[in-house]
Amino acid sequence: MSDSERDLGYPTGVHGNIPSFNNVEEEAAFWDTHDATDYLDQGRPVKIVVEGELAERLTLRLAPDDRDALTELAKAKGVGPASLIRIWVRERLQQEVAAQPR
Repeated sequence: MSDSERDLGYPTGVHGNIPSFNNVEEEAAFWDTHDATDYLDQGRPVKIVVEGELAERLTLRLAPDDRDALTELAKAKGVGPASLIRIWVRERLQQEVAAQPR
């Protein structure tokens, strides 16, 4: 499992009045229509780790239609275009490394 595909615990369990979710899309749809502050008493604190700034930058030229399609896909997944490209590159790199003879 890649960093971009961290196990977020799906399916989730029911937490008070917060229903279970089978995937991030279901959960996003719920929170798009509900106010999280109405559910503060039904959660528990968790520790999160925020990673530092990425060290290297790479310029990528795309055709306008490809950029538009990328932007739409990224938006549907709830991430920015650059984040989606990083996810895809990491996934492919892991596939390629796994396919290399040992």
